[in-house]
Amino acid sequence: MALSQGPKKNYRCDRSLQQFYTGGPFAVGSGAPGGEGDADAEAFLACACGSELRVVSAADASAIGEPIDGDSEAVTGLALSPDSRLLFAAGHSRLIRVWDLASRTCIRSWKGHDGPVMAMACHASGGLLATAGADKKVCVWDVDGGFCTHFFRGHTGVVTTIMFHKDPKRLLLFSGSDDGDVRVWSLESKKCIAVLKAHLSTVTSLALSEDGQTLLSAGRDKVVTVWDLRKYSSKKTITAYEMIEGVSFIGPGSGFLACLGVEPANLKEKANGYCLTVGERGVVRIWCLESAVCVFEQKSSDVTINSENEESRRGFTATVMLPDDRGLLCVTADQEFLFYSCTRTDEGTFQLNLYKRLIGYNDEILDLKFVGEEEQYLAVATNLEQVRVYDVASMSCSYVLAGHTEIVVCLDTCVSASGKTLVVTGSKDNTVKLWDMEKRSCIGTGKGHLGAIGCVAFSKKSKNFFVSGSSDRTIKVWTWDDALIDANGEVPLKAKAGVAAHDKDINSLSVSPDDGLVCSGSEDRTACIWKLPNLVSSVVLKGHKRGIWSVEFSPVERCVITSSGDRTIKIWHVPDGSCLKTFEGHTSSVLRASFLSRGTQFVSCGSDGLVKLWTIKTNECIATYDKHDGKVWALTIGRKTEMLATGGTDSDLNLWHDCTMEDKQEDFLKKASAEEEVLRGQELENAVSDSDYTKAIQLAFELRRPRRLLELFSQLCRKADPEDPIEKALHGLPKEGLRVLLEYIREWNTKPKFCHVAQFVLFWVLRSLPPTDILEIKGISELLEGLIPYSQRHFSRVDRLVRSTFLLDYTLTRMSVVDPDVVDAGTTRDVTNDSLVENGEILPEEPAQESPEKPGKKRKSSKSSKKGSKKVKASSSKAVSVEA
Repeated sequence: MALSQGPKKNYRCDRSLQQFYTGGPFAVGSGAPGGEGDADAEAFLACACGSELRVVSAADASAIGEPIDGDSEAVTGLALSPDSRLLFAAGHSRLIRVWDLASRTCIRSWKGHDGPVMAMACHASGGLLATAGADKKVCVWDVDGGFCTHFFRGHTGVVTTIMFHKDPKRLLLFSGSDDGDVRVWSLESKKCIAVLKAHLSTVTSLALSEDGQTLLSAGRDKVVTVWDLRKYSSKKTITAYEMIEGVSFIGPGSGFLACLGVEPANLKEKANGYCLTVGERGVVRIWCLESAVCVFEQKSSDVTINSENEESRRGFTATVMLPDDRGLLCVTADQEFLFYSCTRTDEGTFQLNLYKRLIGYNDEILDLKFVGEEEQYLAVATNLEQVRVYDVASMSCSYVLAGHTEIVVCLDTCVSASGKTLVVTGSKDNTVKLWDMEKRSCIGTGKGHLGAIGCVAFSKKSKNFFVSGSSDRTIKVWTWDDALIDANGEVPLKAKAGVAAHDKDINSLSVSPDDGLVCSGSEDRTACIWKLPNLVSSVVLKGHKRGIWSVEFSPVERCVITSSGDRTIKIWHVPDGSCLKTFEGHTSSVLRASFLSRGTQFVSCGSDGLVKLWTIKTNECIATYDKHDGKVWALTIGRKTEMLATGGTDSDLNLWHDCTMEDKQEDFLKKASAEEEVLRGQELENAVSDSDYTKAIQLAFELRRPRRLLELFSQLCRKADPEDPIEKALHGLPKEGLRVLLEYIREWNTKPKFCHVAQFVLFWVLRSLPPTDILEIKGISELLEGLIPYSQRHFSRVDRLVRSTFLLDYTLTRMSVVDPDVVDAGTTRDVTNDSLVENGEILPEEPAQESPEKPGKKRKSSKSSKKGSKKVKASSSKAVSVEA
């Protein structure tokens, strides 16, 4: 990405990592959500995120479409249809909903069980949905009708798992419960045909072999039972010595068998195959079902167990064999999706490789920093004991730094003089740790603080020491040498200097570019500058009215920037400690402020959820960004790419890139297009003045000026021969242009003022174009649906007007207002000018003669006859005076 040399004008959030899984049910789909399944399409994940449903790509966890708002309570059951078009969800509200993933609309819903739905499964045909409830019942529903087709009772505990038979012709349903039983239900006889009793605890997972003859059941009683479905009897029991949360068959065509060295021919001869299990230990194990022996076990777990509460945070919670031999997916208790692939080493041993890690939930992001010389990684500290390192390009978690026993609060990164990429972390366990990113391991631990570590900072020049600040109100300087980096294992770090710096907790530290000074910011509303290496007090910066959250040295000037809880940002002169500038604009505490553009600008973020870009020279906030829903705790700037990364209490991780040059190019293109539009507009006016309607219509289409187009068609409507220009214009339009024209016609047709023009143009469209071309127009059915009702309404109105004219003529004639004399056939009298009209031509008026009164005419009364005679006399006298 090319960087602008001048000051930054704008940033744009181009990538965002949002929470998409908070634990509970999930489903794996293939192809585009709601679209046609494609074997080459990337898989996607449909996950429960609190009360919402989120669909993300399995490649980089990027959101696919908008979140689906479910019930106000947590989602407990989730399933996908076989074609991945429909998503079934249920929660504590006991309402089962069917969502169309293409349109994100709820197409059907009904009330299911008397308690929460704990598990769901869709039949291979897509027409039946099975649900397992906390009310100890199993129900089967018709998806299209939303009614219950089967209702099964028999379990004495909460039904935890449910599964249809893979063969659509075998209408069997399997369910497992807290009572330790596995029941087999027949959809044909609507009865329980077998009760498989072997477990002493909750049945957590079921799996069926490819031939449909063998069933696996796993439970928290630490065993896996192999069942023969022909006899409904137990064939084998595998003792796993751990609570099993997920079990899965390894199919005959899977790459796992090839890597294990198992030939498909040998597998067919055996009655049983292989399966894999995951559980509380957080390791994947592969078992041979014939011998009940573990043939592979991971040496170390990729799951970090919380030391505080290991029982509630087990290792793996589920496992899925991905379709099309794409590997294995395991889900952890701390909302991570681990993707594994298998290989066979040169020695002939099986190896399981973790190639992708997606983080479903980050909790609060407390601190983050770019890692490496090229800044291709991002280290993130959340409310966890480990640090997650993300790949900036794919936004997937590349690896995890685990070693602290309490929450990691702060971190910093640097590239040492020897070229090693180092990370230092501070935790609530009162220790600091130094990490080597190449080894991905801890190489040193510093102990000495009596409180939680609140901030750490590497040196900027020599890069052979770092400083740490703690809630014990002290600052310590820690050093190391290259021998420490090259050594294997973890060694203790030694504090070179220490000082009691403040009266309250220390929130931030920064080392000057020349490594001569260090600045500390504290809750006691002061910032202190200390001389290195002995931490001798130099200057105390006083002026903030609340605690100071962050401090940073300018990269070029002897200045320090501080942000405070008093909603202000100040820049201080280091030699004398005077305040040079004060910036106001945030509506809440300013939590971070960092220099940008070689010290001429800075970026700030605060508790108001805003990120602001400032120019120091003009004291102006030139841009404000609102992408977070809570406090923005973390802000970092890539020194090489000048990319921004922000994170906060909403668990969202946003990456921002400088788009100043892009905005300039867009403005230039807009100006150029505006000038071109002016020239083409003038060309349109010239065509209208020259009566070149064909060219004018085409230009009006290209410029998307429907009002001008309506005026042109109105003028053609009044012409005697509009056929030639209209046909030429219509034949010159592409299919997309015809669709736009029909949209214009549909809009004009809705208004009585313009309906005659719309009907005129529609007549020529239907007359000039063949039906095949019209049917090929995209969305023609919707356009016709909008045209037909209004056209019928207009024609009905015209018919009523025509009939009304006959009634008006009759009424006026009977009232003797209009003389009904007819000279001959086709000749009538024009009432407006009292002249005779024959075939549209005015005839010369004959001398008026008094017509004798018709004897057969009845009069109602003498009064009416007198009035009528008066009117006739008055009208005749008026006519005589006009002729005179």
